[in-house]
Amino acid sequence: MMTIMSYHDPVLLFESVDGLSIKPDGVYVDVTFGGGGHSKEILKRLGAGGKLFAFDQDKDALQNDIEDDRFTLIPENFRFIQRFLRLHGIKSVDGILADLGVSSHQFDSAQRGFSTRFDADLDMRMNTNDPVSAYEVINEYKEEELSQLLYQYGELRNSRALAREIVSARSEAPIKTSFQLKEVLQKFLPKPKEHKILAQIFQAIRIEVNQEIQALKEFLLQTPELLNEKGRLSIISYHSLEDRLVKRFMQFGIFEGEPEKDFYGNVSVPFKKVGKLILPSSQEIKLNNRARSAKLRIAEKN
Repeated sequence: MMTIMSYHDPVLLFESVDGLSIKPDGVYVDVTFGGGGHSKEILKRLGAGGKLFAFDQDKDALQNDIEDDRFTLIPENFRFIQRFLRLHGIKSVDGILADLGVSSHQFDSAQRGFSTRFDADLDMRMNTNDPVSAYEVINEYKEEELSQLLYQYGELRNSRALAREIVSARSEAPIKTSFQLKEVLQKFLPKPKEHKILAQIFQAIRIEVNQEIQALKEFLLQTPELLNEKGRLSIISYHSLEDRLVKRFMQFGIFEGEPEKDFYGNVSVPFKKVGKLILPSSQEIKLNNRARSAKLRIAEKN
């Protein structure tokens, strides 16, 4: 039986919910429900006629469901946001909040395999029904694919050497646990930098397993159509890959290239930025180490 650990306080709680500029009778979506902290704060600010929908693909998070007539928890990946909101009769909303990355609960659940601190089966699936786990990535991906994902998602310059080492080791015997993987790559983990490099390796594998970048792009592309005029997007990200995508999408409505101009050279973009980039205070970082790399960006639908 799986033990459910407590979820830490949500990062940038008040700042991210303030960013939604909540109307008491509005319709809002928390696409990363987790422990329910952001959702509870949104519900406090909603009136009797307001509605909140939340998404989470992690079965553990579903145990934190909130008993409130205004609240609906949808057990799905947020990349399917439009489809599942429509099933609930919702075509447009007034605000969407996302707290990206892995919850502290997922890191603290040893058996999930997210953390470098515990020896566990190579898993890392946020949705435990997904067919591909970290085991398949490490033991079945071609060397070139491994090298590419370590470079792209872990920003590891020696990705080729790391991939070669993994492929060489697994030809002797499968690599089954997080500590076995650590052992295989030991020569690339100098003591002062061991934790940082391992975290980058685990991040890269986790992003691949959960298709995090693809899911984030699919989710963002649906937001301009979903949000009402002056609707708000409030997004917390934790690593540069996510933050670059969020920043660029809020700025231009696309992920690469230049936005199209009309006959007069004017650019039409779906959002305008609200305020500046928000970072957690030193006090919050002291209370919650996970907050140290958090960045909050807020945008409003034009």
